[in-house]
Amino acid sequence: MDLLEYQAKELFREIGIPVLPGQRIDRPQDLKGLKIPYPVVLKSQVRAGGRGRVGGIKFVANTIDAVAAAHSIFHLPITGEYPEVLLAEAKYNTDRELYLAVVLDREARRPVLLGSRQGGTSTESAMEDMQQVVVDREFSPFYARRLTLKMGCSGPLIQSVSEIVEKMYYLFVEKDLDLVEINPLGISPTGEVMALDGKVTANDRALSRHRDLARLIYSSCRTPENGTSSRSLPTGGASVREATPKEDRDTSPPWEDLNLIPLDGNIGILCNGAGLTMATLDLVCEAGGKPANFLNLGGESRSEATPEQIAARVEKGLALVCQDKTVKAVLVNLLGGIGTCDLVAEAIANYLKRISRQNTTATSTIRLPKLTVRLMGTQFDRAKQILDEVEVSLVENLDRAVEQVVSAARKG
Repeated sequence: MDLLEYQAKELFREIGIPVLPGQRIDRPQDLKGLKIPYPVVLKSQVRAGGRGRVGGIKFVANTIDAVAAAHSIFHLPITGEYPEVLLAEAKYNTDRELYLAVVLDREARRPVLLGSRQGGTSTESAMEDMQQVVVDREFSPFYARRLTLKMGCSGPLIQSVSEIVEKMYYLFVEKDLDLVEINPLGISPTGEVMALDGKVTANDRALSRHRDLARLIYSSCRTPENGTSSRSLPTGGASVREATPKEDRDTSPPWEDLNLIPLDGNIGILCNGAGLTMATLDLVCEAGGKPANFLNLGGESRSEATPEQIAARVEKGLALVCQDKTVKAVLVNLLGGIGTCDLVAEAIANYLKRISRQNTTATSTIRLPKLTVRLMGTQFDRAKQILDEVEVSLVENLDRAVEQVVSAARKG
Protein backbone atom coordinates (compact mmCIF):
# COMPACT_ATOMS: atom_id res chain seq x y z
CA MET A 1 0.00 0.00 0.00
CA ASP A 2 1.58 3.24 -1.17
CA LEU A 3 1.25 6.32 1.01
CA LEU A 4 0.69 9.70 -0.56
CA GLU A 5 3.63 12.09 -0.59
CA TYR A 6 2.34 14.28 2.23
CA GLN A 7 1.76 11.17 4.39
CA ALA A 8 5.27 9.90 3.67
CA LYS A 9 6.68 13.27 4.65
CA GLU A 10 4.85 13.16 7.97
CA LEU A 11 6.81 9.99 8.71
CA PHE A 12 10.02 11.63 7.52
CA ARG A 13 9.41 14.59 9.79
CA GLU A 14 8.79 12.33 12.80
CA ILE A 15 12.08 10.51 12.37
CA GLY A 16 14.14 13.62 11.68
CA ILE A 17 14.56 13.53 7.90
CA PRO A 18 14.47 17.19 6.76
CA VAL A 19 11.41 18.16 4.72
CA LEU A 20 10.15 21.54 3.58
CA PRO A 21 7.35 23.42 5.36
CA GLY A 22 4.16 22.09 3.80
CA GLN A 23 0.40 22.37 4.06
CA ARG A 24 -2.33 19.99 2.94
CA ILE A 25 -4.86 21.62 0.59
CA ASP A 26 -8.31 20.00 0.50
CA ARG A 27 -9.93 22.58 -1.80
CA PRO A 28 -8.68 25.57 -3.83
CA GLN A 29 -10.10 28.13 -1.38
CA ASP A 30 -7.83 26.71 1.36
CA LEU A 31 -5.00 28.57 -0.38
CA LYS A 32 -6.42 31.87 0.88
CA GLY A 33 -5.27 30.77 4.33
CA LEU A 34 -1.88 29.49 3.22
CA LYS A 35 0.68 29.76 5.99
CA ILE A 36 3.72 29.30 3.73
CA PRO A 37 5.22 32.39 2.09
CA TYR A 38 5.22 32.54 -1.72
CA PRO A 39 6.59 31.30 -4.06
CA VAL A 40 5.27 27.79 -3.39
CA VAL A 41 4.88 24.58 -5.35
CA LEU A 42 1.50 22.80 -5.58
CA LYS A 43 1.66 19.03 -5.96
CA SER A 44 -1.09 16.62 -6.96
CA GLN A 45 -1.41 13.90 -4.29
CA VAL A 46 -1.83 10.79 -6.39
CA ARG A 47 0.22 7.64 -6.23
CA ALA A 48 1.28 7.66 -9.87
CA GLY A 49 4.70 8.86 -10.92
CA GLY A 50 5.47 11.47 -13.56
CA ARG A 51 3.24 14.11 -12.00
CA GLY A 52 5.41 16.99 -13.13
CA ARG A 53 5.50 15.92 -16.77
CA VAL A 54 1.70 15.98 -17.11
CA GLY A 55 1.00 19.19 -15.17
CA GLY A 56 0.40 17.80 -11.71
CA ILE A 57 3.09 20.01 -10.15
CA LYS A 58 3.00 23.79 -10.57
CA PHE A 59 5.02 26.65 -9.12
CA VAL A 60 3.00 29.74 -8.19
CA ALA A 61 3.95 33.19 -6.91
CA ASN A 62 0.71 34.56 -5.43
CA THR A 63 -2.74 33.57 -4.17
CA ILE A 64 -4.60 34.29 -7.43
CA ASP A 65 -2.25 32.08 -9.44
CA ALA A 66 -2.30 29.44 -6.70
CA VAL A 67 -6.12 29.13 -6.66
CA ALA A 68 -6.21 28.90 -10.46
CA ALA A 69 -3.45 26.28 -10.46
CA ALA A 70 -5.21 24.29 -7.73
CA HIS A 71 -8.44 24.19 -9.76
CA SER A 72 -6.44 22.89 -12.71
CA ILE A 73 -4.63 20.20 -10.71
CA PHE A 74 -7.76 19.00 -8.91
CA HIS A 75 -9.38 18.39 -12.33
CA LEU A 76 -6.34 16.68 -13.81
CA PRO A 77 -6.45 12.86 -13.77
CA ILE A 78 -3.06 11.16 -13.67
CA THR A 79 -3.20 7.56 -14.89
CA GLY A 80 -6.92 7.68 -14.18
CA GLU A 81 -6.69 9.00 -10.61
CA TYR A 82 -7.95 12.44 -9.55
CA PRO A 83 -6.25 13.96 -6.50
CA GLU A 84 -8.40 14.54 -3.44
CA VAL A 85 -5.79 16.70 -1.76
CA LEU A 86 -2.83 18.79 -2.87
CA LEU A 87 0.40 19.49 -1.05
CA ALA A 88 1.63 23.08 -0.94
CA GLU A 89 5.33 23.40 -0.18
CA ALA A 90 7.94 26.09 0.00
CA LYS A 91 10.26 26.40 -2.99
CA TYR A 92 13.77 25.00 -2.54
CA ASN A 93 16.90 26.02 -4.38
CA THR A 94 18.87 22.91 -5.33
CA ASP A 95 22.38 22.54 -6.66
CA ARG A 96 22.27 18.75 -7.05
CA GLU A 97 19.70 15.99 -6.74
CA LEU A 98 20.31 12.42 -5.50
CA TYR A 99 18.25 9.25 -5.35
CA LEU A 100 18.01 7.14 -2.15
CA ALA A 101 15.93 4.10 -1.23
CA VAL A 102 15.66 1.23 1.22
CA VAL A 103 13.83 -1.76 -0.16
CA LEU A 104 13.28 -5.39 0.77
CA ASP A 105 15.00 -7.73 -1.67
CA ARG A 106 12.54 -10.59 -1.94
CA GLU A 107 15.00 -13.10 -3.32
CA ALA A 108 17.79 -12.28 -0.87
CA ARG A 109 15.29 -11.68 1.99
CA ARG A 110 17.47 -8.78 3.06
CA PRO A 111 17.04 -5.02 3.15
CA VAL A 112 19.00 -3.31 0.39
CA LEU A 113 20.19 0.29 0.41
CA LEU A 114 20.04 1.98 -3.01
CA GLY A 115 21.58 5.28 -4.09
CA SER A 116 22.32 7.22 -7.26
CA ARG A 117 23.99 10.55 -8.04
CA GLN A 118 21.25 11.08 -10.67
CA GLY A 119 18.03 11.86 -8.82
CA GLY A 120 14.86 13.64 -9.87
CA THR A 121 13.05 12.87 -13.11
CA SER A 122 16.08 11.43 -14.93
CA THR A 123 15.01 7.87 -14.16
CA GLU A 124 17.16 6.20 -16.83
CA SER A 125 20.30 7.99 -15.67
CA ALA A 126 19.49 7.12 -12.06
CA MET A 127 19.15 3.43 -12.91
CA GLU A 128 22.42 3.39 -14.86
CA ASP A 129 24.25 4.95 -11.94
CA MET A 130 22.46 2.98 -9.18
CA GLN A 131 24.63 1.71 -6.33
CA GLN A 132 23.48 -0.86 -3.80
CA VAL A 133 24.52 -2.22 -0.43
CA VAL A 134 22.90 -5.35 1.00
CA VAL A 135 22.34 -5.25 4.77
CA ASP A 136 23.38 -8.83 5.49
CA ARG A 137 24.14 -8.42 9.19
CA GLU A 138 22.94 -6.26 12.06
CA PHE A 139 22.62 -2.73 10.74
CA SER A 140 25.22 -0.14 11.64
CA PRO A 141 26.13 3.31 10.23
CA PHE A 142 28.84 1.51 8.29
CA TYR A 143 26.31 0.34 5.71
CA ALA A 144 24.97 3.85 5.10
CA ARG A 145 28.47 5.31 4.84
CA ARG A 146 29.49 2.57 2.42
CA LEU A 147 26.56 3.41 0.12
CA THR A 148 27.36 7.11 0.26
CA LEU A 149 30.97 6.49 -0.74
CA LYS A 150 29.89 4.20 -3.61
CA MET A 151 27.66 7.05 -4.83
CA GLY A 152 30.72 9.27 -5.08
CA CYS A 153 29.86 11.70 -2.30
CA SER A 154 32.76 13.59 -0.77
CA GLY A 155 33.51 16.03 2.04
CA PRO A 156 30.73 16.95 4.49
CA LEU A 157 28.17 15.40 2.13
CA ILE A 158 29.31 11.92 3.18
CA GLN A 159 28.09 12.49 6.72
CA SER A 160 24.88 14.35 5.88
CA VAL A 161 23.73 11.82 3.25
CA SER A 162 24.74 8.88 5.45
CA GLU A 163 22.59 10.22 8.27
CA ILE A 164 19.59 10.40 5.91
CA VAL A 165 20.15 6.79 4.82
CA GLU A 166 20.38 5.67 8.47
CA LYS A 167 17.06 7.35 9.31
CA MET A 168 15.42 5.83 6.24
CA TYR A 169 16.59 2.40 7.36
CA TYR A 170 15.29 2.86 10.91
CA LEU A 171 11.92 4.01 9.54
CA PHE A 172 11.85 0.98 7.23
CA VAL A 173 12.42 -1.42 10.13
CA GLU A 174 10.33 0.36 12.77
CA LYS A 175 7.21 0.43 10.58
CA ASP A 176 7.71 -2.95 8.82
CA LEU A 177 7.72 -1.16 5.46
CA ASP A 178 8.37 -2.56 2.01
CA LEU A 179 9.93 0.58 0.57
CA VAL A 180 11.24 3.97 1.67
CA GLU A 181 12.34 6.19 -1.19
CA ILE A 182 13.55 9.78 -1.43
CA ASN A 183 13.71 11.11 -4.98
CA PRO A 184 15.06 13.62 -5.20
CA LEU A 185 17.17 14.39 -2.18
CA GLY A 186 17.98 18.02 -2.90
CA ILE A 187 21.45 19.39 -2.14
CA SER A 188 21.52 23.18 -1.75
CA PRO A 189 24.47 25.32 -2.89
CA THR A 190 25.53 25.45 0.77
CA GLY A 191 25.45 21.65 1.12
CA GLU A 192 22.18 21.31 3.05
CA VAL A 193 20.11 18.21 2.28
CA MET A 194 16.30 18.13 1.86
CA ALA A 195 13.83 15.35 1.02
CA LEU A 196 11.96 17.03 -1.84
CA ASP A 197 9.79 14.03 -2.68
CA GLY A 198 9.20 10.73 -0.93
CA LYS A 199 7.52 7.41 -1.36
CA VAL A 200 6.63 4.93 1.37
CA THR A 201 5.08 1.53 0.75
CA ALA A 202 3.48 -0.02 3.83
CA ASN A 203 3.20 -3.76 4.28
CA ASP A 204 -0.49 -4.67 4.40
CA ARG A 205 0.11 -7.60 6.74
CA ALA A 206 1.93 -5.40 9.23
CA LEU A 207 -0.67 -2.62 9.53
CA SER A 208 -2.37 -4.26 12.50
CA ARG A 209 0.91 -3.89 14.43
CA HIS A 210 1.22 -0.19 13.58
CA ARG A 211 -1.94 1.63 14.53
CA ASP A 212 -0.33 5.02 14.05
CA LEU A 213 0.53 4.12 10.47
CA ALA A 214 -2.97 2.78 9.77
CA ARG A 215 -4.48 5.88 11.34
CA LEU A 216 -2.28 8.09 9.14
CA ILE A 217 -3.39 6.26 6.01
CA TYR A 218 -7.11 6.18 6.75
CA SER A 219 -7.52 9.50 8.53
CA SER A 220 -7.79 11.16 5.12
CA CYS A 221 -10.91 9.14 4.33
CA ARG A 222 -13.43 11.90 3.56
CA THR A 223 -17.08 11.71 2.77
CA PRO A 224 -19.61 13.57 0.65
CA GLU A 225 -20.85 15.18 3.88
CA ASN A 226 -17.82 17.43 4.06
CA GLY A 227 -18.14 18.51 0.48
CA THR A 228 -15.61 16.27 -1.17
CA SER A 229 -15.62 12.89 -2.74
CA SER A 230 -14.26 10.01 -0.75
CA ARG A 231 -10.76 8.77 -1.39
CA SER A 232 -10.52 5.32 -2.87
CA LEU A 233 -8.96 3.25 -0.14
CA PRO A 234 -6.42 0.69 -1.28
CA THR A 235 -7.72 -2.85 -1.17
CA GLY A 236 -4.56 -4.64 -0.27
CA GLY A 237 -2.87 -6.57 -3.03
CA ALA A 238 0.28 -8.58 -3.24
CA SER A 239 3.01 -7.71 -0.84
CA VAL A 240 6.67 -8.02 -1.74
CA ARG A 241 7.51 -9.00 1.83
CA GLU A 242 7.79 -12.70 2.48
CA ALA A 243 5.36 -14.09 5.02
CA THR A 244 7.02 -14.95 8.28
CA PRO A 245 6.46 -18.32 9.91
CA LYS A 246 4.16 -16.63 12.46
CA GLU A 247 2.08 -15.12 9.66
CA ASP A 248 1.81 -18.48 7.92
CA ARG A 249 0.78 -20.38 11.00
CA ASP A 250 -0.57 -18.36 13.85
CA THR A 251 -0.82 -20.45 17.00
CA SER A 252 -1.77 -17.65 19.37
CA PRO A 253 -4.96 -17.86 21.49
CA PRO A 254 -8.22 -17.21 19.61
CA TRP A 255 -8.32 -13.45 20.15
CA GLU A 256 -4.88 -12.45 21.41
CA ASP A 257 -3.82 -10.83 18.14
CA LEU A 258 -7.01 -8.86 17.48
CA ASN A 259 -6.16 -5.21 16.94
CA LEU A 260 -8.83 -2.54 16.88
CA ILE A 261 -7.83 0.41 14.70
CA PRO A 262 -9.54 3.59 15.99
CA LEU A 263 -10.64 6.35 13.62
CA ASP A 264 -12.79 9.43 14.21
CA GLY A 265 -16.29 8.56 12.96
CA ASN A 266 -19.31 6.75 14.42
CA ILE A 267 -19.52 3.41 12.54
CA GLY A 268 -17.73 0.27 13.74
CA ILE A 269 -16.58 -2.23 11.10
CA LEU A 270 -15.81 -5.91 11.70
CA CYS A 271 -14.53 -7.95 8.75
CA ASN A 272 -12.33 -10.93 7.93
CA GLY A 273 -9.44 -10.36 5.55
CA ALA A 274 -7.44 -7.22 4.83
CA GLY A 275 -8.86 -6.75 1.34
CA LEU A 276 -12.46 -7.09 2.50
CA THR A 277 -11.82 -4.72 5.41
CA MET A 278 -10.35 -2.03 3.16
CA ALA A 279 -13.10 -2.43 0.57
CA THR A 280 -15.76 -2.14 3.29
CA LEU A 281 -14.17 1.02 4.67
CA ASP A 282 -14.12 2.42 1.15
CA LEU A 283 -17.80 1.68 0.55
CA VAL A 284 -18.88 3.14 3.90
CA CYS A 285 -16.98 6.35 3.13
CA GLU A 286 -18.43 6.56 -0.37
CA ALA A 287 -21.93 6.17 1.08
CA GLY A 288 -21.35 9.14 3.38
CA GLY A 289 -20.55 7.18 6.52
CA LYS A 290 -17.68 7.82 8.91
CA PRO A 291 -15.85 4.78 10.28
CA ALA A 292 -15.15 5.00 14.02
CA ASN A 293 -12.92 1.96 14.02
CA PHE A 294 -12.27 -1.28 12.20
CA LEU A 295 -11.10 -4.74 13.11
CA ASN A 296 -9.90 -7.50 10.82
CA LEU A 297 -10.57 -10.95 12.24
CA GLY A 298 -8.02 -12.34 9.79
CA GLY A 299 -10.08 -15.40 9.00
CA GLU A 300 -8.07 -16.33 5.94
CA SER A 301 -5.10 -17.24 8.13
CA ARG A 302 -7.08 -19.33 10.60
CA SER A 303 -8.51 -22.13 8.53
CA GLU A 304 -7.15 -24.59 11.07
CA ALA A 305 -9.10 -23.03 13.95
CA THR A 306 -11.80 -25.03 15.69
CA PRO A 307 -15.44 -23.85 15.56
CA GLU A 308 -15.16 -22.87 19.23
CA GLN A 309 -12.10 -20.73 18.52
CA ILE A 310 -13.81 -19.06 15.56
CA ALA A 311 -16.89 -18.29 17.64
CA ALA A 312 -14.76 -16.89 20.44
CA ARG A 313 -12.88 -14.75 17.96
CA VAL A 314 -16.08 -13.34 16.47
CA GLU A 315 -17.52 -12.56 19.91
CA LYS A 316 -14.35 -10.88 21.12
CA GLY A 317 -14.02 -8.90 17.90
CA LEU A 318 -17.60 -7.69 18.17
CA ALA A 319 -17.07 -6.69 21.80
CA LEU A 320 -13.98 -4.68 20.89
CA VAL A 321 -15.74 -2.84 18.07
CA CYS A 322 -18.80 -2.07 20.23
CA GLN A 323 -16.92 -0.89 23.31
CA ASP A 324 -16.16 2.47 21.68
CA LYS A 325 -18.82 4.86 23.01
CA THR A 326 -18.70 6.94 19.84
CA VAL A 327 -19.95 3.99 17.78
CA LYS A 328 -23.59 4.46 16.79
CA ALA A 329 -23.88 1.53 14.37
CA VAL A 330 -21.81 -1.53 13.50
CA LEU A 331 -21.38 -3.33 10.20
CA VAL A 332 -20.30 -6.96 10.46
CA ASN A 333 -19.17 -8.09 7.02
CA LEU A 334 -17.80 -11.64 6.98
CA LEU A 335 -17.20 -13.99 4.08
CA GLY A 336 -17.08 -17.77 4.09
CA GLY A 337 -13.76 -19.14 5.26
CA ILE A 338 -13.90 -17.97 8.83
CA GLY A 339 -16.76 -20.36 9.48
CA THR A 340 -20.26 -21.22 8.35
CA CYS A 341 -22.86 -18.46 8.49
CA ASP A 342 -24.82 -20.13 11.29
CA LEU A 343 -21.65 -20.46 13.40
CA VAL A 344 -20.98 -16.74 13.07
CA ALA A 345 -24.63 -15.91 13.70
CA GLU A 346 -24.63 -17.96 16.89
CA ALA A 347 -21.53 -16.11 18.10
CA ILE A 348 -23.20 -12.76 17.46
CA ALA A 349 -26.40 -13.90 19.15
CA ASN A 350 -24.46 -15.20 22.15
CA TYR A 351 -22.74 -11.85 22.54
CA LEU A 352 -26.04 -9.97 22.44
CA LYS A 353 -27.69 -12.34 24.92
CA ARG A 354 -24.74 -12.03 27.29
CA ILE A 355 -24.95 -8.24 27.23
CA SER A 356 -28.71 -8.45 27.74
CA ARG A 357 -28.25 -10.65 30.82
CA GLN A 358 -25.67 -8.27 32.22
CA ASN A 359 -28.00 -5.34 31.72
CA THR A 360 -30.76 -7.04 33.71
CA THR A 361 -28.52 -7.67 36.71
CA ALA A 362 -26.13 -4.72 36.70
CA THR A 363 -26.87 -1.26 38.09
CA SER A 364 -25.77 0.42 34.87
CA THR A 365 -26.69 -0.75 31.39
CA ILE A 366 -24.32 -1.39 28.52
CA ARG A 367 -25.41 0.46 25.41
CA LEU A 368 -25.37 -1.57 22.21
CA PRO A 369 -25.05 0.12 18.84
CA LYS A 370 -27.37 -0.88 16.01
CA LEU A 371 -26.02 -3.97 14.25
CA THR A 372 -26.12 -4.73 10.54
CA VAL A 373 -24.75 -8.14 9.58
CA ARG A 374 -23.77 -9.21 6.10
CA LEU A 375 -22.64 -12.81 5.68
CA MET A 376 -21.71 -14.91 2.68
CA GLY A 377 -21.25 -18.66 2.88
CA THR A 378 -23.05 -21.84 3.72
CA GLN A 379 -25.99 -22.14 6.16
CA PHE A 380 -27.21 -18.63 5.35
CA ASP A 381 -30.88 -19.41 5.96
CA ARG A 382 -30.12 -20.95 9.33
CA ALA A 383 -28.06 -17.87 10.22
CA LYS A 384 -30.98 -15.64 9.33
CA GLN A 385 -33.25 -17.59 11.70
CA ILE A 386 -30.73 -17.23 14.52
CA LEU A 387 -30.29 -13.49 14.02
CA ASP A 388 -34.04 -12.89 13.58
CA GLU A 389 -34.51 -14.25 17.11
CA VAL A 390 -32.27 -11.50 18.51
CA GLU A 391 -33.74 -8.86 16.18
CA VAL A 392 -30.61 -8.32 14.12
CA SER A 393 -30.84 -7.60 10.42
CA LEU A 394 -28.98 -10.08 8.19
CA VAL A 395 -28.31 -8.73 4.71
CA GLU A 396 -26.81 -10.65 1.80
CA ASN A 397 -26.17 -7.66 -0.47
CA LEU A 398 -23.17 -5.57 0.61
CA ASP A 399 -24.37 -2.28 -0.91
CA ARG A 400 -27.66 -2.63 0.95
CA ALA A 401 -25.83 -3.44 4.19
CA VAL A 402 -23.65 -0.34 3.82
CA GLU A 403 -26.68 1.83 3.12
CA GLN A 404 -28.41 0.41 6.18
CA VAL A 405 -25.51 0.97 8.59
CA VAL A 406 -24.91 4.52 7.37
CA SER A 407 -28.60 5.32 7.86
CA ALA A 408 -28.56 3.78 11.36
CA ALA A 409 -25.51 5.82 12.35
CA ARG A 410 -27.17 9.05 11.24
CA LYS A 411 -30.24 8.29 13.30
CA GLY A 412 -27.98 7.59 16.29
